[in-house]
Amino acid sequence: MKAPHKNIVLLILCFTFISVNLIAQEENGKPPSNQIEFQHDNDFITLTDRYYSSGLFLTYRKRLNQGLFPSVSEQLSFQLIQQVFTPSDLDAIDINMLDRPYAGFSGLETGWSFAKEGWLIAPKILIGLTGPSSGAGGFQRWFHDNIIKFADPTWVHEIEDSFHFNAELGLVKEWQLAPNPFGVHLALASTVAYGSKDVYVEPEMVLYLGRRNPLNTSIAYDQIGSTDREIYFTIRVAHRFVTHNAFLQGNRNGDNSPYTIEPNKNVTLFGMDLYHRSKQNDYKFGYHSVSEEAAGLKTHKYVSLGYARSF
Repeated sequence: MKAPHKNIVLLILCFTFISVNLIAQEENGKPPSNQIEFQHDNDFITLTDRYYSSGLFLTYRKRLNQGLFPSVSEQLSFQLIQQVFTPSDLDAIDINMLDRPYAGFSGLETGWSFAKEGWLIAPKILIGLTGPSSGAGGFQRWFHDNIIKFADPTWVHEIEDSFHFNAELGLVKEWQLAPNPFGVHLALASTVAYGSKDVYVEPEMVLYLGRRNPLNTSIAYDQIGSTDREIYFTIRVAHRFVTHNAFLQGNRNGDNSPYTIEPNKNVTLFGMDLYHRSKQNDYKFGYHSVSEEAAGLKTHKYVSLGYARSF
């Protein structure tokens, strides 16, 4: 019993240290250069429990005072990720009754963004585990058993244990069409991912409506460095050209999972978001729709909730 007590004490001390620093820096007059964010994705609010069932994200961001390039805002980020993917029938045991495999993922993503008022470049590196070793399936079973008292997923024929490495590059070009207080911004973005987990290209168009900061200090792109008020609504449409999806196919470099399926090569994504920045607090709400990711699957919807604190 000693080890758990020590862990609890350590967590309390860490939380106290962070809280003291937040309070001490709240009124120092300097723009924030650090941020901690928690985000939760879930499809339960949309009255479904299938496909991309839930996601947990804990992110730390650091704005660099002196980066590699002059006159460019640079940020580092470190994100812990856990995601859960399930078939439609959570009670199914027979492999022939599954419309997609169970898949759990836990990983760490590091990013480095370069931004100015009209553009952004954001490379990222992701490492992580799929399979029972990710802990995602065990966490979902515990959550269903003890918290929501809902159907206990069987997690049979899960995508096997596998280590993954992925690289991603995000590019954004943005134009301001109307100034604040009711600003209008239009952005064209593209994301390219390559690795053992995902291989795809995803062009996207985003329309921002409302009071928003310039790109390099806006929560629209997870940028810190400003406490100026933001409150705006977004509409986003993207099309993903898929070459590989490890949550359906297993590891691209070789996989012995008991059940895999081929993904659709074209997937359409639609989203609406409401974001608000109040001083050092960022609030995020998003509604997402993803078209059929494989033959026999349906369009899927889920909600994202996020809160971030800058200091």
